[in-house]
Amino acid sequence: MKDLQRRIDRFFFNNRNRGIHNLMLYVAIGNVIVYVFAMIDPSGALLNALTFRRAEIFRGQVWRLLTYIFIPSGYYPITMLIMMFFYFQIGRILEARWGVAKFNIYYLCGILITDVAALLLHVSASAAYLNLSLILAFASTCPEDRVLLFFIIPLKMKWLAWAYFATVAWTVITEPFPYKLFPLFALLNYFLFCHNDIRYLLPDSWQHRRPRPARQPKAKPNPNWADGYRSREGQRPYRHKCTVCGRTDTDYPNLEFRYCSKCKGYHCYCIDHINNHAHIQ
Repeated sequence: MKDLQRRIDRFFFNNRNRGIHNLMLYVAIGNVIVYVFAMIDPSGALLNALTFRRAEIFRGQVWRLLTYIFIPSGYYPITMLIMMFFYFQIGRILEARWGVAKFNIYYLCGILITDVAALLLHVSASAAYLNLSLILAFASTCPEDRVLLFFIIPLKMKWLAWAYFATVAWTVITEPFPYKLFPLFALLNYFLFCHNDIRYLLPDSWQHRRPRPARQPKAKPNPNWADGYRSREGQRPYRHKCTVCGRTDTDYPNLEFRYCSKCKGYHCYCIDHINNHAHIQ
């Protein structure tokens, strides 16, 4: 499995600029256009032509497997615009961190999983949970970044991710079958791509628990003096420090570190981010 994961990471790294750039921008623009036409046309002909319908798909209208992602989930203009702008910003950041190819495949794989789930469950598909799964992907990549909830309350992304998990649990408990399963299919896509980064959503004290080093006799010099050292800022001395997550070889002696040849300057990354970071130019 590790060899397969390395090959997949190498593929994404070598093809990071291939694909549809600013994919979420096109999705957001499509949502706005469909919303405007839906307001102009009270008959709802455009929405009926784009909606996911199992019977029409089997009759040859295969475009419905994709076009439902352009149907806005917000009923009010201001709500829809805020949601689309938020998803666009998340998509832009994930493209910079992951690369265009990985983000494109992530979103297209989510569409495929949603299509299969809707066809098997005989229900209509929606892109709502797929778009919400972008929050989890962003939180796993940048757990310490903050957003302004309601444009007022600063909140770390990892706590926003846990709020999403709580919403999924509530949906599974309260919604009738089979609609309660759709959040789980969105999580399937998230776990498929971000299973290595889920630990970053955990509290800092849970992520890497290390046993306390045994005390050395006072008469002998301590070769591991750096383990107990704390500077005024709380930083222990290190040789290597990941530019993305900040982990050091002192805190994690078994962690592998490498230096990126495509970044301008001398920048170090851990093994989890050497193939998953935005190049510094």
